Order: sequence, then structure tokens, then C-alpha cells
Amino acid sequence: NEAIALAKVQDLTHSGLQNAKTDHKVVTEVLQDGNNFTWTQTIPNWTWSNKFIVGQECELATMTGSKFKAPVTMEGGKISVQFPQYHFTAEIVDDKLIMTCITPGEKGVTFKRINKRI
Repeated sequence: NEAIALAKVQDLTHSGLQNAKTDHKVVTEVLQDGNNFTWTQTIPNWTWSNKFIVGQECELATMTGSKFKAPVTMEGGKISVQFPQYHFTAEIVDDKLIMTCITPGEKGVTFKRINKRI
């Protein structure tokens, strides 16, 4: 598995979580400098960004702006973060950025977004 590197990607498909659905193309920019990452997602009139260091507990923000602290890990090229309402993973597979959010429980929902480089 290729480690997540400098990438600017554009949304190809999405399904799942109703609140995450948008009719706009989501542009995700991932900047990596060693274990330091800046992760930004943008649609018209909205930007969400987090800076974090793999292997450390970091202060992050949800898509709605709520702040929380969580450890950020990477195993086999896959980044993993436990957000307050869901578990997030991201990895590059075949030159595509695949992000997955899974809500817990019997009625849990899986949201998967596949992005290509632009």
C-alpha cells in the first residue's frame, strides 16, 4: 500500500450518510510532510480543514466545527481516526483516495467516498 502523499483529489462517488450528501463535487486536498498532515475538503461556500500528526493525540474539528481530541494512527498506509459520531479511515488504493466513515451499532451506516487525483 502506498502511503498517502501530496494529493489533490476530486470526488467520484458517494453514498450513505444523508447529512454528508452534496450535489457539489467535493475537492479534498491532503498535504503530507513526514507524519504531519493537513487535510482540507472544499465545496462552494464551505471548507473543512484539520492538521494532525500521525502517532499523536490531536485536536481536530468535525464537519460542523465542534472540536475534539483523538489519536491519529496509520497502519499499512491507512489513516484512522475515531470522530465523536463515527470512525474514519483513509487510504490510497490504485491511485484513488478512499475515505470511509462508519457509525457504530446495529443500525450503523457506512459512508464511502472514492476520489481520483486531479
